[in-house]
Amino acid sequence: MSTTNNEYGKMADKASPPSPKFKNCLKAFLFGGGICTFGEFLNWSFEKLNFSEDAVKALTPSVLIIIAAILTGTGVFDKIAKHAGAGTIVPITGFANSVVSPALEFKAEGIVMGTGANIFKIAGPVIAYSTFAAVIYGVICYIFELY
Repeated sequence: MSTTNNEYGKMADKASPPSPKFKNCLKAFLFGGGICTFGEFLNWSFEKLNFSEDAVKALTPSVLIIIAAILTGTGVFDKIAKHAGAGTIVPITGFANSVVSPALEFKAEGIVMGTGANIFKIAGPVIAYSTFAAVIYGVICYIFELY
């Protein structure tokens, strides 16, 4: 028996419960906002500790990345993300999670062929395309003398 794409879509819609979109958006907003607020708190704290402006700019994202990596390694980040949804993806913590998760998943295959070969499986395309976009942006700025 062959099923068309349209028929399959109708069957899938009937079988899956409706997603609570407003609730999910609210959770993502609150969790993502909470992460960003914590980042601002770190920023303020480092400034109050009289770190230089450059040090504050380096320390704030570094601490967020380290915390996210530790939470990913201990399995806590996944539990948070289960409730937060997209709220954990948008801030820099989502990027840290996308690097650490494959490293943990493939560590049983060894350091080189497991962790080393797979660590950037998710984050690699983000790095590649963002670098490419930055080069294009730089060329456009150079051509039109924007800087």
